[in-house]
Amino acid sequence: MAAEIGFWFDFSSPYAYLASERIEDLAARHDRTVVWRPFLLGIAFKAEGTKPLTHYDAKGRYSVHDFARSARLWNIPFEMPDPFPAAALDATRLFIWLQANDPEAAVTFLHATYRAYFRDNRFIGDRDVVLAIASECGIDVAAAEAAMTDAKIKARLRELTQEAVGDRGVFGAPTMDVDGEMFWGADRLDMLDQWLSRGGW
Repeated sequence: MAAEIGFWFDFSSPYAYLASERIEDLAARHDRTVVWRPFLLGIAFKAEGTKPLTHYDAKGRYSVHDFARSARLWNIPFEMPDPFPAAALDATRLFIWLQANDPEAAVTFLHATYRAYFRDNRFIGDRDVVLAIASECGIDVAAAEAAMTDAKIKARLRELTQEAVGDRGVFGAPTMDVDGEMFWGADRLDMLDQWLSRGGW
C-alpha cells in the first residue's frame, strides 16, 4: 500500500487550488497516494489571530499579484474571483459525503469546484452554484443537497477542522503532511518533491 500525502485544503484558498492541480502528479512520481482533507480555514485564521491575505493592504495587493504570477509559472488557468473569499460550507460538506460514498467522484467534484471558482468565476458560496457543479459531475442533486444539511456530515467537518487546527497545528491552506513532516503553501511542493526524492534531510 502506497504511503500517503495528506492534503489539507479549503475551497476558498487560491494557493490550495494551484497546489491541487499539481499534487497528484507529484504523488504519482513517488508512488504515494493523496488523501484529501478538507477543513475550515476561517477557524485556523481565528486561532492564529489572522485573516485572509486579501484583507490586508500591502500584503493583499502582493498576494493577488502572486496568485496570478504563480498560476502563470505552473501553467494553470486562473482568474481572481469576485466576490472573494467564499464561505464554501456546502461544497465542503458535499465533498466529505462524496469521499465517504464515492471517493473517485469526490476528487472529480473537488477539481470541478476549484476550477469553477478560480477559473470560471462561479461563486461557490452559493448553494445553487454548488449543486449545478455537482450535477455537471454526474452527482444526484437531491442526494447532494441532503448531504449539505446532514448533521453527521456537519459534525465530521468539525472533527476534521479540530484535527487540522487543534491537533496538527495547521494554520493555512494548502498544508501537506508527509511521514510526520508538514509543508505549508503551494510554493512548498518543490521542497516536498525533493524531500521525498532524498528521503528527508
